[in-house]
Amino acid sequence: MAENKQSSLNLPGINAAIIMDGNGRWAKRNTLNVTSGHEQGVRVVREIVEAAAKAGLESLSLYAFSTENWSRPKKEILGIKKLIIKAIESELKQLIEKKVTLKFFGDYYPFGQDIAKAINEAEKKSYFKNPSLKLNIALGYGGRSDIIEATKLIANDIKLGKLSLEDISTETVFQYLKAPINELDLLIRTGGDHRVSNFLLYHLAYTEIQFSDTLWPDFTEKEFIKCLEAFSNTERRFGKRTL
Repeated sequence: MAENKQSSLNLPGINAAIIMDGNGRWAKRNTLNVTSGHEQGVRVVREIVEAAAKAGLESLSLYAFSTENWSRPKKEILGIKKLIIKAIESELKQLIEKKVTLKFFGDYYPFGQDIAKAINEAEKKSYFKNPSLKLNIALGYGGRSDIIEATKLIANDIKLGKLSLEDISTETVFQYLKAPINELDLLIRTGGDHRVSNFLLYHLAYTEIQFSDTLWPDFTEKEFIKCLEAFSNTERRFGKRTL
């Protein structure tokens, strides 16, 4: 554990996100079925969420299931669906005790009404005006589709006279996107691949990106803290020149 190091971190107002990649490869490496990989991944989420709250982050957004993941085998998707319900039932009480606000975003309705109902109830029960952490779960989410849908909504509001062309700004677009954050400060991707995989595309303009070769089920609090420490020591210029 990295408790001593973690206690020195204080990153209020920082929005971090993780592409949790490697569950399937971890399961194959350990001669297990892919559902076992996803189950181990959920256990890691618990540890990382706790570390994020202790580090004072504003929010942590996790890429759980993308729009492209719908093409995966039906058996795997069914296993993920069962795991979502199981995870909500097992983790919600602890999230509430730690004053973590839970929010899902994306098109998760194809999973079924039981998932949508469980999510809606969990979001209501875990709402805090001043949470210790905002935990956002991307489920059935894609960055391109998010931008396209936002564009349609903006165009419709212009048509209805609710908006004018002059009203449109970076901040305006953020208001129409499904993802419940604005600027993303730090993105971590596990699993060894160096790509963003259609995640939070509009939010990534000046995001610091870190890649880890560790498969998500093997990702630890210690490694997460190292990522946060590296971020805290990064000079962020946002396109400006410092003398």
